[in-house]
Amino acid sequence: MAENNEFLREVDEDYRRDRILQIWKRYSGVIIALAVLVVAGVAGWRYWQNQQRAAAETASVQFDDANRLAKDGKVAEADKVFDALEAQGPAGYRLLARFRSAAETGKRDAAAGAAEFDKLADDTGLGDGLRDLARLRAALLRLDGPNPDPALANLQGLAAGTPFRHTAREMLGLAALKKGDYEEAGRWFDQIVADPDTPRNLRERIEVYAAIVAGGPVTVTEAKPEAAAPPPPITR
Repeated sequence: MAENNEFLREVDEDYRRDRILQIWKRYSGVIIALAVLVVAGVAGWRYWQNQQRAAAETASVQFDDANRLAKDGKVAEADKVFDALEAQGPAGYRLLARFRSAAETGKRDAAAGAAEFDKLADDTGLGDGLRDLARLRAALLRLDGPNPDPALANLQGLAAGTPFRHTAREMLGLAALKKGDYEEAGRWFDQIVADPDTPRNLRERIEVYAAIVAGGPVTVTEAKPEAAAPPPPITR
């Protein structure tokens, strides 16, 4: 019985070797081509990773240089670097450069900076969070302008449940205080207090705002001039 099992095992192994040889003869070219493609693909992937890493490191240096130039007041030179990053940098640094460029423009010209943030807000290629951030920055730049109504409308939209609702509600409350509308200001501040996710530092500021709202408008009355005292009698 053992001899029969050994014989069957040898026949099975011979059969397998013949099958492998037949497969190799028929598909050896395809197998070699696939192996070459796999090796080339791995090498290409590693090369691409190295290129991306090098590009990111270069862009990081350029971004830091542009920030330093902006802080030193070399605005024109900083703008050139930001523009170069927007045109040729990696995707992440292109986006950072666009936001930073809009912020620097807003320092010089609020309307122009807001317009740049509008372009970012309208970019459907960005995520909702980044677009909302751009809307917030544009609204803040327009808030003290000659026509703040569009900015207030944008802030009201952002105050309705977006990640930037805390800042939007605070700005809306302060804008209402500036107009002397203490009731509206109180409504926005109450929303901040009721939100469990309100940051701690904002809750501390709300205490000050609430005291101002509770005090109401201050009425300044003009002091009446005192009656002139009669001249002293003339004695001789």
